Amino acid sequence: MYRRFSFERCCSLLLGLLALTASAGPPSREYQIKAAFLLNFAQFVQWPDTSFTSPGAPLCVGVLGEDPFGGVLEETVRGESIHDHKLAVRRAAKVEDLAGCQLVFVSKSEGKRVAEILARMDSLPVMTVSEVSGFAKQGGTINFYKEQNKVRFEINPGAARQRGLKINSQLLGLGKIVESPPVNK
Repeated sequence: MYRRFSFERCCSLLLGLLALTASAGPPSREYQIKAAFLLNFAQFVQWPDTSFTSPGAPLCVGVLGEDPFGGVLEETVRGESIHDHKLAVRRAAKVEDLAGCQLVFVSKSEGKRVAEILARMDSLPVMTVSEVSGFAKQGGTINFYKEQNKVRFEINPGAARQRGLKINSQLLGLGKIVESPPVNK
């Protein structure tokens, strides 16, 4: 079933989630918030048509490394569709096992491998999201961080463009904009 989300509904949900603190409940509450963010991020991204094997193929959300979400991510995306694509979740320990995913969450457990992971996904139309400090500045698309015990996010629009992704300006207005340092050639 395809549900159309209005910008106002998505913004209300995102702003409401921003107001929730990560320490307001058990650790899983933080990941409930982050799972909802992932769903809403995908609402405001346009992937190239070549990102999908067919017009009805699912939009795959991959989790790379140790999974902090548990069953929360599946609960969040269950029954949801974005741009006529149902959502599916896949978990893996290796980047190559997430081939075909349009959105990849890079777990904290992969913090020491961020540069390698991003290099392997460099030219792929994949929105990369993490909570590893400095992730977006290293070339990731979106990075979660905490500010005054609230879950916030920063966006690297240059990294998105490099991967062929178009992020809606309304989402860009909700996050902190960061850029990767220029690459010396």
